[in-house]
Formats: sequence, C-alpha cells, structure tokens
Amino acid sequence: MAGKQKKMQRPSAPQLDISAPRSTRRAGKWTALLLTCFILALIYLGYTLISKAPLYMAKSGKTTYGKVLDRDGDVLFDGSQPLTNYPPGQFADVGNLVGDTSGQMSNTVVAKHIEELANYSFTYGNEAGDATLQTTLSHRANKTVYNAFGDKNGAAIAYNWKTGEILVCVSRPCVDIAQGYANLESMPSGSLLCKAFFPTVPGSTQKVSTLIAAYEAAGVTGVNALEYTCEGSWVNPNGDAINCHQAYGHGTQDLQQAFENSCNPYFAQLVQSGIAPLSSIIGTYTRMGYAVNGQKAETLNLDGITINPASTKLSDANNFETEWGALGQGKTLVSPYQLMLWQGAIANGSGSAVQPYLVKSRTTPTGETVELASVRRTPQLFSAQAAQAVKDVETLNSTHHYYVSFDVYSCGCKSGTAQVNDGGREYENSLLAGFCLDDRAPVAFCILIEERQSWDITTAQLARILLDAVSGIS
Repeated sequence: MAGKQKKMQRPSAPQLDISAPRSTRRAGKWTALLLTCFILALIYLGYTLISKAPLYMAKSGKTTYGKVLDRDGDVLFDGSQPLTNYPPGQFADVGNLVGDTSGQMSNTVVAKHIEELANYSFTYGNEAGDATLQTTLSHRANKTVYNAFGDKNGAAIAYNWKTGEILVCVSRPCVDIAQGYANLESMPSGSLLCKAFFPTVPGSTQKVSTLIAAYEAAGVTGVNALEYTCEGSWVNPNGDAINCHQAYGHGTQDLQQAFENSCNPYFAQLVQSGIAPLSSIIGTYTRMGYAVNGQKAETLNLDGITINPASTKLSDANNFETEWGALGQGKTLVSPYQLMLWQGAIANGSGSAVQPYLVKSRTTPTGETVELASVRRTPQLFSAQAAQAVKDVETLNSTHHYYVSFDVYSCGCKSGTAQVNDGGREYENSLLAGFCLDDRAPVAFCILIEERQSWDITTAQLARILLDAVSGIS
C-alpha cells in the first residue's frame, strides 16, 4: 500500500552459551569419580571392620575363645575357662590335632580356625556369647585307640569312606594342652605334631600303589597271572640284591600269593620287567598325588590343616633305588592320611575317594549355626578297574591272614614293615592300611606303630580295637 511504512523486524538475539568450559566439565567428572571411590572405600572399610573384627580381636589377645567339640558334644578344647577345670586326661589324646591358642602349634584345628573361635562380634563386642566348632571326631573312640597303644608311639587315623567324616585321629606322643608347655624342652620328640599328617617310610604298604600302577599299565588279568620265583634274594641287572624277609624264599608264586607274602623279589622283578613301564608307573603315582623325582605335587588340605604329599624317586627300572622305592623304602615317604585316602578310593571301587573332613559346623557368638561340611570327591586317583582289582586282592589277603583279628568284619588290608634310619639310629616301624566294608563300620584306616617289637601290640590288633570303637557310629 502506498503511503504505508514497511514494518521493521527486530533481529533475533544470539543464543547464549551457558555450558561450562570443557576443562571444568572434565574436573567435575573426576570429582564425581573420586567421590564414588571414596564412598566405596568407606563401605569396604566398614565391611572389613565388621567381618574381620573377630580375627583382629583374636590376634590382639583381648577376647576369650569358644569351644571345639566332638561329634557328640564332648569338649576337645575350651578357651573360655582354664583347661585344668576338666577331668585329668580330657585333652591328652587330641592336643596335637586340636591344639590351643598358645601359638605353640600352627597346624591344628584351633590355629586354623582362630577367627571363628573368637567370642567377639562387631555388634555385641566380647559379650556376644560362646563360639563353637563341632568336629566329626569321636572322642570316645579316639581315647580308646590312644590308650590301646600302651607305651608305643605312632599314629592311627580312620574315616568313613562313604561320608568323609574323620572319626579317629591319634598321634603319639601327644602334648596334653591342659598341662601347658613349662616342660617343653623335655617333651618327647613329636609331641607337638600330628604324625597322621606327617610323611613317613611306608614299607610294604607301598606295594598297593605299585600294584595299582601295574594294573593300569598291563591289565588285571595279565598282572594276576604273572609268576616270578623268590629264592630269598633277587639280583637285578645292575648286580644289586633285593632281599626277601623270608631268607629261604617263597618259590614260584603269582600276584595274589606274592601280595599276601609281601615278597620283595617278586615286586622288584615286576618293576624291572617292563611289563609295567617305568613311565607308566610314574604317571600313575603322579595322579595318585606323589611328588615324583622332585616334581611338585599338590599339598593336601583337611579343613585348613596341611599335609605334605607323598614323594619318591624313580629314575631307572634296573636301578636298586627305583626298585627299592617302589617297595616302600629308599626315598619313598607317605603320610598315614594319604595311605588312608587311597584305601577309601579302593573300598568304594571307583578310584576316586570321598574327601575327608574334620570340622562339621560352627556356631557364631550370636548363636547362628553354619554347616561347613559337604560330601565332595577327590579327582580320579586311579581307574575303577584297578580299584576293584586291588580291593579283591586286599580282601583275600585279610581273609587268609587276618581272620583272627577281623573275624566279624569284612575287611581288606596290606601290612608293611618300614626300615627307618633316623640320623644313624636304625629301627623298624610297623604299618597297616586297609578298609572295612561293613555298614556298621564303613571306614578306611591306617595305623603306624613306631619301633615295634615282637612282644608289642600288633597293627592288626589295634585295627580291631579301632573297628570295635567306631562300630555303630552314625
């Protein structure tokens, strides 16, 4: 339109950038991250203080301790009152297994579970109550076996090969923790360690492992049919003599006869013959848990208690040291615990044992009970075929030679006499490893009597006492 002025538009205002500089934004992110880390650290610190407070208090010595009980509630250790308040001898058979809080023994139930035994909680302090560990041990049976040793030293261990529960674990000599350690220097050697967990010369109980290796390499039928002659001594290709305990020999014998006679020349010839190649024997030993020729083997663990693995040296099948080692002498060492474990894998016929356990449950200072035990199995130690074959051989051995001792029980076993050289002092130990198949006493066991003389109690007699003591335990 004429005469009308054109309406002017106001230019738009530029958009205002109110964002923070990039450097400021970066600093904010780092601040948030640091704050988050700080909060998480506080949470972790609080958790640690609460969860680890019993351990810190236990190590500080500013708290009391609870009890360790056997399967029936009998007291094996009490940290809440003087141990002298208990009847004399209450702890005489379990001192070097259960231990105490003195710090004198580190490989015991108390030492490995000191945190759980501290009578302290973060919420209630030292007034929380009594912490408790319940074990699978039968104190009644343990005392019976301990006393049956008389004045002999050694060890005895037995567990239920179906459930894994340790029922008996004796080691002599044993410190009586109620008497303290004022006479520590005069205590007999071995008083502070549990010999059931300590490797020793196995003697002819080692022939069980060698037989397992032979079965795995050459088959059951072939090995059972092998015949070798024993004339009291056998000379290997290197000119070294392997002597038999029977000076005039056993004549020609098959595997079952040689096992029952515990014939050294027979088993030495088996190792040397190559029917079971040395590489195969080493392979089987290694799977069973031996440290062979300096190689490492896994340390065994019983609820925190450590057991050194079996060990041996096998270098040349024609070599005396190798043959002697395969017979349980020379460089071969095995703990009664591990001998028992293998018997468990034989008893169930699978070659895999149920894992032993000793601590069944714990009760916290606030009264909460926590089950710690579960039935677990070991790895495959050897084949089921070998396990069943050795089971048959051991059962026949028991039937033929141990009827008087095991008359009412169905058992299998292998004995051993171990020649020991202790710093120049030479003596012989007696061992027996075996199992019982009866439902009233389904146990695998190993018994060691040190420096046994002909007039002393035998390992078979001790085994019978042990079976009677654990019979019917459920």
